[in-house]
Amino acid sequence: MSLEYHAAIMMSDIRFQDFEDVLAAAGSHADAAEAHGSLCGALCAIAPYRMQDWVNEILPDTGALSAESAALIERVFTATTMSFGEQGMAFEPLLPDDEEPLNGRANALALWCTGFLYGLGTGQISDLDSLAGDVGEIVRDFSEISRATGDDADGDESNEQAYAELVEFIRVAAQVVFEELLPLRAQVFPPAQRLH
Repeated sequence: MSLEYHAAIMMSDIRFQDFEDVLAAAGSHADAAEAHGSLCGALCAIAPYRMQDWVNEILPDTGALSAESAALIERVFTATTMSFGEQGMAFEPLLPDDEEPLNGRANALALWCTGFLYGLGTGQISDLDSLAGDVGEIVRDFSEISRATGDDADGDESNEQAYAELVEFIRVAAQVVFEELLPLRAQVFPPAQRLH
């Protein structure tokens, strides 16, 4: 079984609501979508980015975590890091299930983009707006999406289709950012010191 396949299975085994419940119980100020987005952005900008770095960002007090909660956070971190950079594009943003109302899913998507931009900004990039090329365009698109609200979104077929297309765009775009910023991550930590 390939790592890519393993990562895809691991992400599909993680329920958004379970992660949301863990964060809420631990007093996190970020919801699950924003927390996952910040992890993804930081993984694109920082190498190595450790689980403890992420936990310090999303949880005010890690002592409040039960063993079960800590295990779920570790699964989210591990599945996400394993899925990034795989040639088969195994990466998936962690978002609410399709059974949830569309307006809630659209708001979560906006929060995921907010988190991604925050995570990206925690790395070596001092000014996200100054980025050029594909990465700059993606950052601008994510910024637009982060300002959108899903309050007017109803579950008709065209809105569902638009949401599905946005999720696919974000999935691919995050992978592109990860790949494009590889030289930046390699500058900070030469290849011999990087973990794979």
